[in-house]
This record gives sequence, C-alpha cells and structure tokens, in this order.
Amino acid sequence: MKYKPWSKRNPVKNYFQLPNEIFLLGLSPGALAVYSYLLYCENRSTYQCWPSYKTIGKAVRMSANTVRKYVCELEERQLISTESTTVTTRDGLKRNGNLLYTIRPIQLALDQFYDQQMAQMDVAAERQRVTKTLALRSDNRGSV
Repeated sequence: MKYKPWSKRNPVKNYFQLPNEIFLLGLSPGALAVYSYLLYCENRSTYQCWPSYKTIGKAVRMSANTVRKYVCELEERQLISTESTTVTTRDGLKRNGNLLYTIRPIQLALDQFYDQQMAQMDVAAERQRVTKTLALRSDNRGSV
C-alpha cells in the first residue's frame, strides 16, 4: 500500500469560525450545535441561510421539534433572527417555505446577556437591602 500524506486543506473552504464569545453566553449544548450548523450553512457575504428543521435535525441528530426549541432559544438570545419564506409551486400555489436565518453580530447577544446579568444583580442587591432593613426593624422592636 502506497503512503499518502494528508492533503492540504483550504482554510477558507473547509472550515468555519465559531466566535469565542459564544461560550460566555451559557447556551445549552443543543443550541450550540444548532448555532454551529447555521454558521456552517451561512452565506459568508449575506450572513443568511435557509435549511429546514429536518435538515438541521439530521445534521445535529435531533428531531425537528427539538431543533425548533433551540432555534427559539437562539432567537431569544439575539444570536439569530428568522423570517418566513414562501415557495410558489409549479401549479402556481403559494406554500410556506423554510425559515430564512440571519446570523446576527455576536456583540448584540453579549450586550443583551450582560444587561440581563446586571438586572439580576440589581434585583439581588435590592432584596438584600430590604432583608437587612426588615431585620433591623425587627431588632429595634424587640429591644423596645
């Protein structure tokens, strides 16, 4: 058997980049898989793609309903946006098409995530302040 060295791979054609910041957002493994597949499919100039739930599910080994759940999670996190499309059949009838996915800039998702974390910290600080105030009031009543 003749030895064949590994072929050189074109980094632009055979790879896609996943932003490092994606791991800061605390996505579920399924949402991360769906997001990765959408990045794999996207047109690098328009940042859009339109695979069906079934196609995504086959690629990441999930059911269409599970893919739908993770697409909703990605939309809530502002990583993607979706638009409905229509298809005209040969008979001239309009049918629903696949969703058109637009990959949004990662900075928007990070900003939203940090805003949510700050809001949670504000709520926790307010709870702590109220608890401390109530504890002081109850201590003052007990000493009188």
